[in-house]
Amino acid sequence: MLTETQRARLLALARESLERHLAGDPSLPVIKDVLPEASGVFVTIKTNRQLRGCLGVLQMRRSLPEEVAHCVRSSATEDPRFPPLTAAELPAVSLEISVLGPLEEIDPHQEGAIVIGRHGLVVEQGFRRGLLLPQVAVEWNWTPEEFLAQTCRKAGLPADAWRRGARVHRFDAQVFGE
Repeated sequence: MLTETQRARLLALARESLERHLAGDPSLPVIKDVLPEASGVFVTIKTNRQLRGCLGVLQMRRSLPEEVAHCVRSSATEDPRFPPLTAAELPAVSLEISVLGPLEEIDPHQEGAIVIGRHGLVVEQGFRRGLLLPQVAVEWNWTPEEFLAQTCRKAGLPADAWRRGARVHRFDAQVFGE
């Protein structure tokens, strides 16, 4: 999907956008590279290898570079799980970008429908929706069933909602970081 050079440019763009934002500069850095299309993108911020923020979009409304710049700022200041990131934390920050492929509805009961480390998941039921990126299941050493249960919980649903009518989608993602 993205070349090594393109990945490096997006990471540099994300870093610059975050630094500008925390310095009070509302302008966005510009990247004029022609990049492949993506279905969505998420930016994860970690400090000292601990999650510090992660937000993104499932449907692109801007170019990939513009979405990355907006997502890193949102991850730093709008993730409701964390207080806003401060400029003092920047030296300990590492960034990770997940560029998402299209969503594919699946039957989660079908063997092999979810490959840990390859697929991310979206679970939906009613007005609730939860998403977990592919690397989360790897980091926690989850089985496909645990991954489904945790994605349901992320949606605010019972852990077994995937067994009781919730819609499940998978997606591939190209994940890279600093």
